[in-house]
Order: sequence, then C-alpha cells, then structure tokens
Amino acid sequence: MSHALRYDYIVIEGNIGTGKTSLSNRIAADYSAKLVLERFADNPFLPKFYENQARYAFPLELSFLADRFQQLNDELKPRELFRQQTVADYILSKSLIFASVTLKEDEYQLYQRLFHIIHSQLPKPDLLVYLHKDVSRLQENIRKRGRDYEQNIPDDYLASLEKGYWDFFRQLTNQRILVIDTNDLDFVNVKEHYDYVVELINKDYEIGLHRTFHGPETLIR
Repeated sequence: MSHALRYDYIVIEGNIGTGKTSLSNRIAADYSAKLVLERFADNPFLPKFYENQARYAFPLELSFLADRFQQLNDELKPRELFRQQTVADYILSKSLIFASVTLKEDEYQLYQRLFHIIHSQLPKPDLLVYLHKDVSRLQENIRKRGRDYEQNIPDDYLASLEKGYWDFFRQLTNQRILVIDTNDLDFVNVKEHYDYVVELINKDYEIGLHRTFHGPETLIR
C-alpha cells in the first residue's frame, strides 16, 4: 500500500446507507489523512423530519447547511490542506441535493440563494467519489445499522436522492467525479473489495465523470 493518496482532498459521497462513513474512516486511518465526518447525529430536527417531512423539511435543511458550512470552513482551511491529506464523508453540495427533494418550490428558491452565497467560500475536492448502491441494498444496510428514525424511509425518497445526485453531477464541468458501483462489493468486511476501491480512488483521472460497473472486473470511463 502506498504511503500517500494520489489526491490531497477526497470526498466520499453516496446515498443513505452506502457505507461512505465507514470507507472514509478506513481510508483516513490507513493513509494517516485528516478525517472530516458529517455531524448529522446531533441534529434535533432529523428524527422529527422522518415523522413529518412537510413540517420539518425547511428547518432541517437550513440547520444542516449552517452546520456543514461551519464545519467545512473550520476544517478545510487552505494552509491545512497543504499540510495533510484530507478525507471527508460529505460535500456541502449535498445540502442542495437533499433540499431539491424535500423542499417546496418557494422554499427551495430561497434555500438556493443562501447556498450559493456561502458555497463559493469553500475549497472544492480534488476527487469526488460517489458510492452507488441499489435502493433495495440501501434499505438492507439501513435496517442493519438500526437507527430508529431511519427505519421507515420510503424507497421513493432514496430513489429521488439518487436522481438528485445524478442531476448534480451533470451540472459539474470542472470536477473529477468517480462513481463506483458497490452493489457487489463489501469493502467493510472483505479486504480484497476494500483494496479494489482504494485502487480505483488512487487512479489518475482527468476532469469529468468516470464510472465503474459490475464489480472489480470492469472499469468504464
């Protein structure tokens, strides 16, 4: 294993239940990188949102946006990025993706204005990795980790988030994006699968969208 990652600032993203936090933890530990994890567990609106989305969507998304920006602004200071490689399990733009699914149109328009004011102040990742997993497998992972407030997440909500990510990727013209199909990968428990994912992340990518399909045998760019 190399002693350094190819990219200085890597973001591991994905839908709910893809294992992005587990993968970020392991990569950061193996490569002595700085780890930035989303602080979603402390958000008081999250359990309420899953019970009543219409009522709590706007305060939830605003609170996430404020907390994510504050954390990333503190953690990703330019001088720190030059000193130590960084792995994060979210990108600020996920706020816009989730808000596009959960908010009413007038709320979303206001939210977009606030988002774009603060988004330009943060550095962008050198590589954005998206872990794709089918909805049925996401639900299996959600059940396994057993967070009470997540157990009734509907399939169509997860499908809408997936579409939101893809719509977002299509709009990015100046970003390296790697999409890894993880349906047949267990990078948490199988070392060979984890090594394969790290190998993919450490490849040299040009600006643009790069995708993998059907496990370790095929890499399609």
